[in-house]
Amino acid sequence: MHPSEAIHGRRSQLLLGRRIILGISGSIAATETPRLARELIRHGARVDAVMTKDALGLITSETLRFATGRPPVTELTGDVEHVRHLGPGPERADLLLLAPATANTLSKIAHGIDDTPVTTFASIALGSGVPVLVAPAMHQDMTRNPAVLENLHRLEIMGVGFVPPVLEEGEAKLAPPEVIAAHVLHRLGRVPWKGRRVVVIGGSTSEPVDEVRSLTNESSGRMAVELATQAFYRGADVEPWFGHLRVPVPAFLTPERFGTLADLKALLKKRSRSLKGADAVLVPAALSDFTLKKRPGKIPSLQDKLVLELDKAEKVLPELRHLTGASTLIVGFKLEAGLSPKALQERAWVYLQASRCDALIANDRESMGGTQSQVYLVRREGKVHPYAGSKDVVAGRLLDDLGRDLSVR
Repeated sequence: MHPSEAIHGRRSQLLLGRRIILGISGSIAATETPRLARELIRHGARVDAVMTKDALGLITSETLRFATGRPPVTELTGDVEHVRHLGPGPERADLLLLAPATANTLSKIAHGIDDTPVTTFASIALGSGVPVLVAPAMHQDMTRNPAVLENLHRLEIMGVGFVPPVLEEGEAKLAPPEVIAAHVLHRLGRVPWKGRRVVVIGGSTSEPVDEVRSLTNESSGRMAVELATQAFYRGADVEPWFGHLRVPVPAFLTPERFGTLADLKALLKKRSRSLKGADAVLVPAALSDFTLKKRPGKIPSLQDKLVLELDKAEKVLPELRHLTGASTLIVGFKLEAGLSPKALQERAWVYLQASRCDALIANDRESMGGTQSQVYLVRREGKVHPYAGSKDVVAGRLLDDLGRDLSVR
């Protein structure tokens, strides 16, 4: 068995049955392509590489053969490799990914010049309707060149998608393999989440006691980040609203941020039009149940006792239903501590009726802040579905299950 087969589909099955052509141009970032190919394979894809002569000066064909388990195309022959891989027929690929794509290669493609194997593959992909995704890599000054900017615009008009480079050290560097793979997953997403607008509200709120102290909770926000990530992987247009997090946010997500419950409510008002058009709103947020009046300055630390008066906070979920309307799928989360699975589900059912959600995810405090989770999906018709595992896996399974609810709306 080739080593590439051992990792096939290990991260997810989302690209199972999908064929991706990886076009490699002559940038030093070509040395990153074996990692990229294997990241795609971990999501279930079959990867075939095609290389320019300049790319071969930086990385060998044998390296790509090892990474993908398949010999790369380094020149066009009588086998008409570009037609076989991207033209009509049983071997037609699902996507052409150009990574890295140099300014030279992008400019040639924009003007229909196909004098390398990579540009010829791009020419036929654009003519045959195979999606094209580009991950540029070049010196940062090139990204400001008017001619290059015009060529990028021409490609956008043609329907080419772009993975933004990382701008640092005067370079527009190739995005990391995980980020490029995320954009591939997004571009090839399937129904029911493909093209759906999804708002994910997550993280914790923090209510200020004085100028330096606050009341909050132990939520890490990991489930919110995983749900947003998995929804993006499935092709959804994701709008993350994140409070306080203890985990990093992937580069392909651009969140709105809130700190206090009042901040979130202001955001609800500000983005009410966005909420109205959302297909789904997922709310794994750890929101404050109580608020208090912030005291000026810093409360002296020499006091023997401090009494705080807390006011019960208004719930957000009923307000979300009012803002979105009946057609939006709203999924709330309910966390409890120390309950048996049966009692947890019963408590979730009661809360579901009061919250006006379509479904509720119930979980215990044990999963708070960790990487593993055991949750129960409770629907209005009374059905309960348990899920357990790492939070990324649980988030994916929840979305696959909830997708059936989404498809009937």
